[in-house]
Amino acid sequence: MSEGTMQRRAQREVGAPPRPAGHWGRDQRAKRRNRVLVCAAAVPVMLVAAGCSSDSGSSDSTDKAAKAAASASASPSPTVQAAAYGKLPEPCKAFSKKTLEDLVPKGKSGKEGKSDDISTRGRCSWNSLDNNGVKGSQFRWLNVSMLRFESDVTRGPADKLAQEYFDKQVQEAQAVEGAKGVKTEPVPDTGDRATAVHYDLKKKEGTFKQQTVVARVENVVVTLDYNGAGLAGDKTPSGSDMLKDAKKAAKEAVDAVSEANGKGGGKADGSPSKSASKSPSKSASEEASDEPSKDDSTSPSKKPASES
Repeated sequence: MSEGTMQRRAQREVGAPPRPAGHWGRDQRAKRRNRVLVCAAAVPVMLVAAGCSSDSGSSDSTDKAAKAAASASASPSPTVQAAAYGKLPEPCKAFSKKTLEDLVPKGKSGKEGKSDDISTRGRCSWNSLDNNGVKGSQFRWLNVSMLRFESDVTRGPADKLAQEYFDKQVQEAQAVEGAKGVKTEPVPDTGDRATAVHYDLKKKEGTFKQQTVVARVENVVVTLDYNGAGLAGDKTPSGSDMLKDAKKAAKEAVDAVSEANGKGGGKADGSPSKSASKSPSKSASEEASDEPSKDDSTSPSKKPASES
């Protein structure tokens, strides 16, 4: 029996029909195509699922951002108590004629200091030289400085800023170079708070009696300097008398500030002013750490005005 006859008999015995040549390869390719089609059909489903997931995350983020923005817009803006006083009096008109005659009897019209904003700072000074010929002369100098503060949301209410400046002015008055016998005392019935600093200052011209009164009324600080000396052999003036006159003048200057603002100030209702949310002016903030400018001849630590 031939080999081919034996193969055909074996196939018939197991019941398997004969497979033509190349049939196995076609079966494998068909299986691969079926797998590709199944995978291709699954891809859109995955893409759709991924797209839904992405949209959901984006929507959540948008909702959170919207809620945050709404919360921020709903939060109230920071505010601060408005300044009580909105202006200053003319410094050269702060004293009555009688007061000027008592303190600077030979003084002429006051010399007003320069100011970028007269509503926030002002200064005026008077010189007096009573010449008695060979008996000598009496020198007096009077200076008043006013500084008004505005409320600021970052730095605080105006009266607090004024109090800080008040404290600094008192400290500086107590620390003048060359001052002898420095004494400090409160001054009653003068604004919200007032302090007097007095001492002797010896110079080649004579012994000067210096009186400095610093007062705060609401958001305004008034600094009054008053000194005198007997020159060319004349007697030294009484320090106690000069202190009494300085206190009187300081009270008058404080009253002038209140009167310029209608006694009770400009903001009786206590509502924040427009400027309360802005930065304070240069004269009341950036320069608040510096004492208002004085002429070289009027500073207690420099030469008297009679030599200028």
